Amino acid sequence: MRPSGTAGAERTAELLHDELVAGGYLLPEWEGPWRAVDREHFVPERVWVPDPDGYRRLDRADDPARWRSLVHTDTALVTQVEGGASEPEFSRHPTSSASMPRMVARLMAALGTADGNTVLEIGTGVGIGAALLGERLGDDRVTSVEVDPRIGARVADVLARSGRHPHLGVGDGTAGWPERAPYDRLLSTFAVHRVPWAWVDQTRPGGRIVTPWASAFYNGVLLALDVGEDAEGKFAAGRVIGDAAFMWERGLSTEPPELPAHTASATVQRTTRLDPWQLAGDRDAAFAVGLLVPGITGHVTRPYGGGAETPLDNFTLTLTDPGSGSWAAIEHVVDAEEFTARAAGPRDIVTDVEQAVAWWTANGRPTRTRYGLTVRGDAQTAWLDTPDNSVPVITF
Repeated sequence: MRPSGTAGAERTAELLHDELVAGGYLLPEWEGPWRAVDREHFVPERVWVPDPDGYRRLDRADDPARWRSLVHTDTALVTQVEGGASEPEFSRHPTSSASMPRMVARLMAALGTADGNTVLEIGTGVGIGAALLGERLGDDRVTSVEVDPRIGARVADVLARSGRHPHLGVGDGTAGWPERAPYDRLLSTFAVHRVPWAWVDQTRPGGRIVTPWASAFYNGVLLALDVGEDAEGKFAAGRVIGDAAFMWERGLSTEPPELPAHTASATVQRTTRLDPWQLAGDRDAAFAVGLLVPGITGHVTRPYGGGAETPLDNFTLTLTDPGSGSWAAIEHVVDAEEFTARAAGPRDIVTDVEQAVAWWTANGRPTRTRYGLTVRGDAQTAWLDTPDNSVPVITF
């Protein structure tokens, strides 16, 4: 086995596989499928790679060595921008991607598949997930749904040319795929605010749902829900099992919030002991705020551009509530104990977030993996440690 990250080594599918094994990301039952599925056959020849403030187009024909190196590296690749309406040289609006291989491996491991299981994958993307599941379980036991017809047509061709024939559909994945239900496992490859009831309804009792889960304030975590049935009916419940920043389901805005042009428009100014760095730099605090104050978004700006990177930066954290049109801007000043907050709109965002942080602090500053979720019909209840300890949502 090659050592992980060998300097100067040519990037190959074999090297990527060996690095995933060495990192502990592949369970034994998944090593064979990963050897059989070469990422190079699935990633489009045109991708977009990170560039300051956005993503820049990279065509395989223009730089085949760089394209191939990136494909066989443990990194996510943007495969569509602007919803596919155009393919510009530069874009700030990614709309589809090939996920980081280690994250795909984590998703597959979290499913806990057994021989004979049927699986519904929501979000076919470039087709790697469907191919891996087919190698593990057999194509006839895999159903994969893609919302974008153009992506769906491409991946159907790619899978067929590689000799793979899972059941493919094009449609709104939040509705599941009832034609082949029920399923033993359901996997989503995009982040949701709320777990669609259709997913629970189409999963057998004893089955499992794995999905990225995020709030408007924090994206996001990976959620594993076990489906059950009791005297009250069917339900799904489970825990956060780790971090997972995925693209949103189509229809949820990925645009940054519209920020106030100038804090001179504020109607309220006061001081707060709410440290903006705690929200910008502490993921556990940010996750808690996202759960307790749903709908709130956050955006960091510095005088010289970019986002907050260390508590030694001066920056402004702007909180917005699109539902009410309210906003608050809190200025972080190095070594300060109190901070200036300017706000406008009917909702007192600063007070709501102060209350959320106070709850998080009073409960011992819990980490993200101490939370869970229960889904029953239209009701979704987030909880801390146990299902009977629900998170107190602050509403407006």
